[in-house]
Parts: sequence; structure tokens; C-alpha cells
Amino acid sequence: MFFLTGGLFLGWSLGSNDAANIFGTAVGSKMLRFRTAATIASIFIILGAVVQGSGTTETLGKLGTVDAIAGAFTVAICAAITVFAFNRNKLPASTTQAIVGSIIGWNLFTGNPTDYSTLTTILSTWIVGPILGIIFSALLFILTRWLLRKLQIHLIKLDGYIRWGLIIVGAFGAYSLGANNIANVVGVFIGSIPPIVVDFGLFQITGIKLVFLLGGISIAIGVFTYGSKVMETVGRGIMNLTPEAAIVVVLAHSLVLFIFSSTSLSILLENIGLPRIPLVPVSSSQLVVGAIIGIGLVKGVQELQLKTIGNILLGWLLIPLVSCILSFFALFFIQNVFDLNVTGATNEQLAIPSVTEVDVKLDVANNLNLVYPFAFAIAILVLVPIIYLIFRQRKSKIDAQNALLKKQKELIEAQSALTELELRAMRLENTSLASKLEFKRNELVNYALNIIEQQNFLSSILSSINEIKKTKNDVEQSAKLDNLMMLIKQQMNNSDKVKVFNLEVDKIHRDFNQRLATRYPDLTESDRRLAILIRLDFSSKEIAPLLNISPKSVEIARYRLRKKLELKDRENLTEFLKSL
Repeated sequence: MFFLTGGLFLGWSLGSNDAANIFGTAVGSKMLRFRTAATIASIFIILGAVVQGSGTTETLGKLGTVDAIAGAFTVAICAAITVFAFNRNKLPASTTQAIVGSIIGWNLFTGNPTDYSTLTTILSTWIVGPILGIIFSALLFILTRWLLRKLQIHLIKLDGYIRWGLIIVGAFGAYSLGANNIANVVGVFIGSIPPIVVDFGLFQITGIKLVFLLGGISIAIGVFTYGSKVMETVGRGIMNLTPEAAIVVVLAHSLVLFIFSSTSLSILLENIGLPRIPLVPVSSSQLVVGAIIGIGLVKGVQELQLKTIGNILLGWLLIPLVSCILSFFALFFIQNVFDLNVTGATNEQLAIPSVTEVDVKLDVANNLNLVYPFAFAIAILVLVPIIYLIFRQRKSKIDAQNALLKKQKELIEAQSALTELELRAMRLENTSLASKLEFKRNELVNYALNIIEQQNFLSSILSSINEIKKTKNDVEQSAKLDNLMMLIKQQMNNSDKVKVFNLEVDKIHRDFNQRLATRYPDLTESDRRLAILIRLDFSSKEIAPLLNISPKSVEIARYRLRKKLELKDRENLTEFLKSL
């Protein structure tokens, strides 16, 4: 079983490269999701491999019958490593070319003759296959464009038709790929498979068919795990594909695969007197590239990315050479280091058993009764998806509830954060306004205090003048008067400062002044100026010099203002004005 892993690894490599070609154009044009495409491809690849995989296997076996299990393992693993290396560099690699190169490497190492007739047939398909892909895709693309113009299908309906068309054609292509390319995966092991028959109760399967089944499963695993890597090059690297072009590419590629893998079609042609079609593994990568080129030729050569095509062609030339060299040295290493026989039969024994020979040997083959394990496996396959769907539905419901609660929590937190930000902004704005108002108030107070100080100074000067007048010495009196008069002229500049003060008051309290005038139109300008000074917490004694009246007159003006504002006896005038 360990040695079979070489072929399974090659199957994984084929799935990651050639199988991706079936739905690569569909996924690249966004018509299908990769997971959906991979599921459909895997199912039909396995069916094609088990039901119709024997024809191409016999042809590949004629190229060189690897008769030792260690040799088969080495040949398969070298082909797989070659394909994997090219895939890592995003170059579509042909498993057909890789396995042919590895088998020729085995022939060269063991000294077994290479069937050049079979080799010529295989090599011819490397040219004929892409040419058929070009012809089929060009004709199908012309027919598709004519039908679309003729039928004039609505875009939404057309999208649905193309999507289903890609699924159906892709399933057909997957079946053909499994039937045609399973020989690349496990063909080298056919000569080493024991003649066994496994009984599953409802049906029986031979050892060769079981190996085909394992090979198909390995291809399916390759599709899922690494198949999307090459789709970028195949689906969009050569030419940008429309959905209509994608379905044409898949159909043309699938038709060529089916032609070279159908035993029934080959026999039918022989029965009607036509030459049989050789059942040969064909490179899926070559076919899909040929199909894309065919569409490019119809649309115009300028649509093609010639540099990308050149890189792919270079890869195709290098793959069989690299695989052959790698196989030759790997066989030398396996035989001489691990002391394993990479060949053990004579030339007369070097013949791969055909499907007919396997059927003849069924009577003498070892029978394995797997009826009960098969029934148990079927029960598991039925129950596991049901249990999975139940748990998935419950999990989806819980996830939906949690998501709703999370969104509600996020909404509440967002609203709370927004409210907090708004409050913070309001606080900052109020603080800023309060600071500005306090600054302006202090500024006005300083103006007022300065004016008051000036008035007090002038009052004291006047008192001094009266005393100087009482001085009897005329010269002394005259000198003192001159000094006082000069001082008065310097200091007593009160009118300008009062004017500046009034302008600042009007500027800062413009809104308050307007509200006061709107609400109480009977107030005079002097009343409103008095209201502003009271609002600034100025006392009557401080207001008097600012309005150039006596403190008693200020008290009378305050009384009249209360009457005009219609305040009651217990209401505070200052607090009322601040609240406006």
C-alpha cells in the first residue's frame, strides 16, 4: 500500500492541475464558486475513472510495462514531483507528459525496449489534441454567438442558463478526465496488482477497479486542496474570458477528452469501416489552452497573451525531459541505496493485463467479502450528513442569535459612545464659552476699574487745587497750579477710555442687547447699557463714573429699570438679567 502512495501523490498533482481546467474558466469568470465546482468535478472524476478508465491504461502500459512495485512507485513519484514543481511556479503542467517521461526513464534505466509505435501515437495526441481543441472551440464559439444574437435571451435568464450549462458541461468534462487520465495516475501499477475481487453485496469490484477508485479519490483531493492555484493562469492568464466563452472552452476540452477515452466510440468507428481512435491519455492542460486559443483566434489574435502562451509551451517541452531525467536517477537511487528491485520480469512477462484477461481470472481470484463493512459504511455515509446538517442548522441559528445580540450590543455601545461624545463636546464648548466670557468680563472690569481709578484721581486733584488756592505765596501757588494742570492734562483722558469701554461692552454683549431690545422694546439705550453693567456684577458706585452720573442717580435708574422689566419686589435684578 505504501508504494501505491506514489501514484496517489501523482493523482493529487493531477487534481491540482489538470482537473482544475474543467472548471477553471468558470471559476475565473465568477460564474461558479470554487467549492461548488470542485465538488461536482470530484464526483464525476471518480465515476469516469472507475467506469471507463481501462482503455487508456492499456495503451500507456504498452509504452513500458513497469513490472516491479518499487519501480512503479518511483516512476509515479517522479512524475508527481515534476508536476508539483511546475504547479508551484503557476505553470500548467501535463501529467500525461510527466508520466510518459518517467516511463521512458524507467525503460532507459532497466534496458527494456520502448514501444515507439505507442510513443508515436501518444506524441501525436500532444499535437492533435490541442488542434482539435482549437477547432472545436472556434466552431462552438461561432455557433454560440450566432445563437445568442438570434435568440436575444434576457441577461438574467442568460446568466442562469450559462451557470447550469457550465455545471452540466463541467460534469461531462470531469467524467471524461477521470476516464482518460486515470492511466497517468495508476497505470504503472497495473502489472503489480494481485487478481482480487472485492464483494460489496450489491456489486463486485476487481483489484484494478479498486485501484482506479483510489486514484480517482486522490485526484478529487488534489482538486480541493490545491486546484485553485492554477486557475488564475488557465482562466485569465491567456485571455480574459466571458461566461459564454467559458462554457465553450469547457465543452471543447471535454469533447476531445471523451473522444480519446471512449472505447465504445472507437469500436463504433471500427464497425462502420473507419479507423479506430487511439485510446490515449491526453493532456488536459494542452486541450484547455488550445480551446482558449481557438476563441482568441475568432475574436482576434490581439486578445491573446502571447507571452503567457510561450511560457506554457516552454513548460510543456521541459516536463517530459525533466521527468525522464529525474526518474532515471531516482531508480538508480532506489535500487542501489534501498536495495529494492525496480524490475523483475523477463521480456515475455512484460505485458499489462487487459480488462478481458482480468475478467477471465475472476474465477481464480481471491474474493474479499465486504458486504457488512459496505452496509455499515453506507449507514455512516447517510447518518453523518444528517447529523451534520442538524448540528449545522442549530449552530447557524445560535450564530444568528449571537450575531443579532452582538449587533444590538454594538448599536447600544455606539449610541452610548455618541451620547458621551456629544456631552463631552457640549462640556468643552460650554467651558470654552465660559472661559471666553470670563476673560471678556475681566477685561471689562479692568476697563471699569481703570475709569473709576481715573475718576477718583481727578477728584483728589480737584481737592488739591482747592487747597492750593489758599496758598498766599503767589509764586509757589502759581508753580503748584502749573504742575497740577499739566498732571490733569496727562491723566484726565477719561472720555476716550469710557468710549472704548462702551464699544467693548456692546461687542461682547451684542446678543444679550438684541434679546433685551426684542423682549422689552420700551427700554432706552441707557437702560440697556445699565442692564449690561448690572449683569457684570458692577455696584452702583462703580457704575456711576461709567455712566457719568452720581451713585444716587444710578439707584434711581435701577429702580426705573426694574419697573420697565416688570420685576416683583423679591426678584433679584442681577440674577434676572443673567438668566436672559
